[in-house]
Amino acid sequence: MSRIHEALKKAEEQRAASQGGSIEPAPIAEMVNEPAATAVAPAVEHTPSTVSAIPPFSSPFTFDTLLARCAQARWSPDSKTMLFFNSEDEQGYGMEEFRTLRSRLYQMREKQSLKKVLVTSSLPKEGKSFVAANLAQVMVRQQGRRALLIDGDLRGPRLHQVLGTASSPGLSEYLLGEVDEFGAIQRGPMDNLFFIPSGRTVSSPAELVANGRLKFLLTRVEPLFDWIIIDSPPAVPVSDAGLLANYCDGVLIVVRSNATPFDIARKARQEFRDTSLVGVVLNGIDVGSSYTQYYYSSYGHPNSQGDGRR
Repeated sequence: MSRIHEALKKAEEQRAASQGGSIEPAPIAEMVNEPAATAVAPAVEHTPSTVSAIPPFSSPFTFDTLLARCAQARWSPDSKTMLFFNSEDEQGYGMEEFRTLRSRLYQMREKQSLKKVLVTSSLPKEGKSFVAANLAQVMVRQQGRRALLIDGDLRGPRLHQVLGTASSPGLSEYLLGEVDEFGAIQRGPMDNLFFIPSGRTVSSPAELVANGRLKFLLTRVEPLFDWIIIDSPPAVPVSDAGLLANYCDGVLIVVRSNATPFDIARKARQEFRDTSLVGVVLNGIDVGSSYTQYYYSSYGHPNSQGDGRR
């Protein structure tokens, strides 16, 4: 019997004694099998917003349990933008830049706690989703490393498209309390890479992100993964990125070469604390540019206008 059950039983006995009667305690098995929200409902009257903030508990939560219970999805990744799914091509354009980015993040991890990384941009179509997806892929190319990729852009989700998988159920259903972790997470053909899609469209994304369930989810899954990469909406037009950053260890801002206005990039930078910004990814650099020596191009084909734009 757990300490909680012992305390509940003792409290009931004391209340019964003070009232001069006896109360038959509920069977322990029934208390264990009842969902958490049901078990507390008789004692506390919850408003709808409070109920939605109580996450579903799935126990035990281990990596083996995750493998057994999360959905095995059939992904059809976009070969033009998903650089690391083709194991035969190890030297494709942009791949080495992502390996360098991975190394830099590991170097930063030696100095600070860094596992949950938010990837955002100033404006739409600067390449943030491309960077997030390929960063998660390059992480699991190292032996034994596990990564969870989360599409936190509930306004304009794209990751499910580039991975070639379903968008729902996903994050929005979890935040609404409709599914647990196992119902939201899916795994595809790449070993140790897991994905939470955005889920269905919702009317108030910012309020849903802030309801407390995302923080619980990240706390729940963090011990199972080496890296958690979250793709967020652009930082300037909406507030979601700032909310998501509160749950992460670091922020990467994607800036598009010769496209992002300087003042807009600076405004996006100001949305985050100094301690949370871990780097800037310069995207869309032409082959042969001197910038490729110092920054990370996440653009598979520099002359194409359809790759890595979101």
